[in-house]
This record gives sequence, structure tokens and C-alpha cells, in this order.
Amino acid sequence: MGSRDGEKLGIYVSIPFCRSKCTYCNFASGVFPASEHARYVDRVIEDLKSGVKWAREFGVGLPRNVDTVYFGGGTPSLLAPDLIDKLFAAMRCEFSFESGCEITMECAPGQLPTATIEAMVQAGVNRVSLGVQSFIDREAQVSGRLHSRAIVLDDLARLRDLGLANINLDLIAGLAGQTLASWEESLDTLIAAGTPHASVYMLEVDEDSRLGREMLAGGARYYAELVPSDESIVTMYERAIERLEGAGLMQYEISNFGRPGFHSLHNLRYWHRRPYLGVGLDASSALYAQRVSESASRQVSESVKWEPAGPVLRAKTTDDLKEYLAGPRIVETAWLDRVQQHEEAWFLGLRLNSGVDVAALEREFGADLVRPACQVAMRLAQDGLLEFDGQCARLTQRGRLLSNEVFQEFLGVAAS
Repeated sequence: MGSRDGEKLGIYVSIPFCRSKCTYCNFASGVFPASEHARYVDRVIEDLKSGVKWAREFGVGLPRNVDTVYFGGGTPSLLAPDLIDKLFAAMRCEFSFESGCEITMECAPGQLPTATIEAMVQAGVNRVSLGVQSFIDREAQVSGRLHSRAIVLDDLARLRDLGLANINLDLIAGLAGQTLASWEESLDTLIAAGTPHASVYMLEVDEDSRLGREMLAGGARYYAELVPSDESIVTMYERAIERLEGAGLMQYEISNFGRPGFHSLHNLRYWHRRPYLGVGLDASSALYAQRVSESASRQVSESVKWEPAGPVLRAKTTDDLKEYLAGPRIVETAWLDRVQQHEEAWFLGLRLNSGVDVAALEREFGADLVRPACQVAMRLAQDGLLEFDGQCARLTQRGRLLSNEVFQEFLGVAAS
């Protein structure tokens, strides 16, 4: 994230409510009574209203002009239409939405009343992400999803009829009971649906999900014994790249595929290290230390000026709903110095198929800091994990499969 004047802000709004908890889910979300929804929205609005004051206290810039908004969860579309209206009204009071601002809302198939879609459109939502995960009814069922293939296709038709055609569909490779043949069937259905964006994730096995804990313990609950092998999951992922790109959905990031003009602008903000404000449960923010004149310090400027490679504040809210509803806005903070930002620039930039531009990093951080990382990149290229010509570094297909190991190589480089 280089320094620039007039930077725009992205806002992430966490809505943690679900009708059921998926077996593979490791997010801070859950099944809570609908009576909590209004209280939660009021709490999020408090965060939005206190954002400027909070930013001043930490000495970070909080741009007022917004060009991306992302409602994640959980299932944001579970909010009643009046709560959607209330939340958007509060956001527009505190921030100015740019013309063409990308506003994404995550939705669960089968949980999209027409009145909710209408409220989303009225509020300005212009992009929807549907958590399908599988078009095979049995696979969806054993994973804790509440939809069928027919329901997904009906939701797609209603979204388009009401003016929402910019749609992403999520799939997960590695669900319990999934086979190579059923994976091909899900890919067939996704491609036939004609959406301009798709996300494909490989199943994560960790102790933060019920299925992951069961697999690590060697148990059989949640159909853990039916989870495909690592080799099968890799084959599914590689097949997805081949099939989606053959259908015009080109891979631009490890898990993301899109037609030209339909890449996720909000997610690109993360990978390009641009500033964002997170509000709600378990939400993260990344904002630059502010350099402003004495007069501007008394009034928030529309054009925030950044120090080149100045400190970046990472902040996060609690992941406990009760604590969030009652407690302070932020529970974790960390300042990233120039060295840490440089490390981030490598492992976030490498997520993108376009890769890391060495000259751009040298302008931002200086050649002395970038040079040791280039030595690491050359070694990883020799191992077949990167393509590196001295000017641009990109993950190879093998590197994408081992991306976490690749990213680790760029940590602590400056000190070695």
C-alpha cells in the first residue's frame, strides 16, 4: 500500500448470524435468536459513528470517501429489510459513497426472501456472493447447508430479475462424500449458471471447525471419514482452474476467478494493501498513520495524506458476541513497521496471479530491504514454486498448492 493522496476507504461489516452452523465453518458466526439482530445493528452503528474519534485517538487516517463495502458473515441477508435500511442509512450519514461503489452482500441460498432482495437493491447493493459450496444436494446436506441445487437456481433467477446480476458463487473442494465425479457435476452447474465470478476453496482442516476437530481426533462424526484425501482435493482444485478458465472465468487470485471487469474490488483492496475499516464481530481494520497539517488535524480532511511506508495500524474486534455487544470497540491492535509491511507486500501480492512488482516495492520500501527478498524469490524459483525474472514474482501452480509454505519464506528476511 504505497502512499497516495485522496485515498478511498473500504468498509467491512461483519454480520455473524446463521440459521445453522456448517460443519466446516471456522468463522466467528453462529445461530443466535433474531431478537439479537436489532441490538447488534445498533452496536455496529455505534462503531460507525465513533470511527472518526477512534481514528484520531490512534493517529490514523480514516478517509471519508468509500469505494467498496462488503457485508460478510455469517449470513448478512438474514437481517430484516428494516434493519438493512437502518444500517445503510447510518453508513451514508458517516461516509460518502463514491459513484460506482462496489457493495457486496454475502447470502445463503434458500434464505433470501424477495423483500430482502428488494431492500438490498434499494440500499445500493450491487454485488452478491452466494455460499453454495456444492450443487450436490447430499453433499450440501451433510455439511450443514440448508439448500438444494433447485433452490440455488431459483435464487439466481430472482436476483437477476430484481437487477442483481453481478454474482459470485462459492464452491468448496473436499466436502464429506465428495468425489471427482460429483465435483465435475458441481462445476458443470456453476458454469451453466453463467455468473461472472466464482470462488473455489480447498477444505481447511483445523480445530476451529467441528469437522476439523473431528478429523484431527480421528473420529467419525460429521461424516469425517468421507472427506476426500488431500490428493483428491488437489485434483479437484486443479480441475476447477482448468474448467473455469475454459469457460472464461480466469483465475486472478489463489481462490478467485472472474470475467474481465468482475473481479472483487473489495478483496483486491486487501491484497493491494489499501486501507479498510472493519465493524462488527471479529472484524479487522488496516489504516495508515496520518500526516496532516495543524489546521487539518482539527477537522477530518477529504484528502488524507500518508507518510511513505509509514506505520500501519492493524486492529481487530472481539470474536465473542456477548463481549462485543457490551464491550469496547477494539480488543487487539498492532502497529506494522516498514519491515513488516514489506513482508506483507510479498505474501499478499503473491496471492494474485499478476504477482509482485519488484520495482514498485523498491519505490515504496527501498532497494536495501527488497534485495534480500529477491534472493529468496530466486531460490523458490529454482525449487519450482515461483516464476521470477528479477522484475516480477508469481506463484507457479505448485506454488499455489504450497502457498502457506512459500509465504513463510518471506518472514524475517530482513533480519537474516
